[in-house]
Amino acid sequence: MKLQQIKYLLLAQNMERAVKFYQTVFGLEPGIVEPFWSELSFNGAIVALHGGGDGSPNNTDLSFQVDNIVAACRIIKENGGTIISEPDKRPDEPIVLAMFKDPEGNKVMLTQYVG
Repeated sequence: MKLQQIKYLLLAQNMERAVKFYQTVFGLEPGIVEPFWSELSFNGAIVALHGGGDGSPNNTDLSFQVDNIVAACRIIKENGGTIISEPDKRPDEPIVLAMFKDPEGNKVMLTQYVG
């Protein structure tokens, strides 16, 4: 057996909206785009979207690191996401952390490295 790929799965209530959100906000490149399964990638990482979500809040361990967290929060809001916690410099950590909820209800971390 040989591992071929690791994918991070999120639920989607509206696949078209979910694909558009991650493509527009983070520049993820769509590969497979189907009503019940889509895959978007960046640098070999794949975010897979599985249809059938109901929009309920869904905790994830997904994190996107960006170069400008304030701008990212603005773009997330402009594209239908919700900022759950505003950017906050973490004491004793080299990051600024925010949390957002995508239009499908998935809760995602957003970080900016400030070393």
